[in-house]
Amino acid sequence: MASAQLLAPLLVVQLDRSDPPARLGEWLRAAGLELDVRALNAGGELPADLTGHSGVLVLGGAQSANDDRPELKAVKAMLREAIANEVPTLGVCLGHQLLAAANGGQVRRAPQGPELGAQLVGKRTAAASDPLFAALPITPDVLQWHFDEVSVLPPGAIQLASSPGCEQQAFRLGRLAWGIQFHIETTPDIVRAWAAADAAELADYDLERIVQRAAAVHDDVLEVWRPFAHAFAEVVRAPQQVAPPRGVRTSTAAPVTDPAAIRAALAAEAAAARRPGVLPMPGVRPPDE
Repeated sequence: MASAQLLAPLLVVQLDRSDPPARLGEWLRAAGLELDVRALNAGGELPADLTGHSGVLVLGGAQSANDDRPELKAVKAMLREAIANEVPTLGVCLGHQLLAAANGGQVRRAPQGPELGAQLVGKRTAAASDPLFAALPITPDVLQWHFDEVSVLPPGAIQLASSPGCEQQAFRLGRLAWGIQFHIETTPDIVRAWAAADAAELADYDLERIVQRAAAVHDDVLEVWRPFAHAFAEVVRAPQQVAPPRGVRTSTAAPVTDPAAIRAALAAEAAAARRPGVLPMPGVRPPDE
């Protein structure tokens, strides 16, 4: 118990008021971590360095990782420090993109359009031995809300998950850093607020049905990703016990399993929210009569 009390807090970087730590923060606190939340959107500042923190969590936001904003430059510098000093790190959505861009990867506007709402991602071979991903289902439920994507992983990064709509859904960089493109922290109210904020840009999407489906999947997201959060807390608590990742080249990291039925289902899921679609999937607005 004494060692747990001496553990430095986890630095939580909130980039946008619309994406607080929410349920992910609750899971990490329940796992025994103290959180030091720095809301950069509300005037919060990053620490001078990471020596006073046991790890880093960078959340999402409406900004682009390619934006030339001072606060994003500072976050990128901090993420480079985290990699160089092997500080346990988790980036979520924009945090995932910033982690990639800060360390030699590339981020772009997603050419296939945004991924929205309840979706599935597929684990890759390297996930089988990963301390955070190994215990997850092959195609775990996630919540998506992003317009940009990581197009090129940083040198040395290992891909852990993908989807037909966005190839780089999760990666590991070095021994102790992970990025996930999707959201696991949300509540139904957060997703509804995102839909309202992006309504003009997403006029061709049936946002009400997307929001309803997102609300319905939150229990499944909790079941899958709360243990993931606890596993990350264990990494923060005992980083010296984490083995280096196995050297699986991203370009040859085949899926754990890749039956045609799973690929077809994932492809249909990615396309289901598009208005022009004709699949009878929840989230699709039928073509005008």
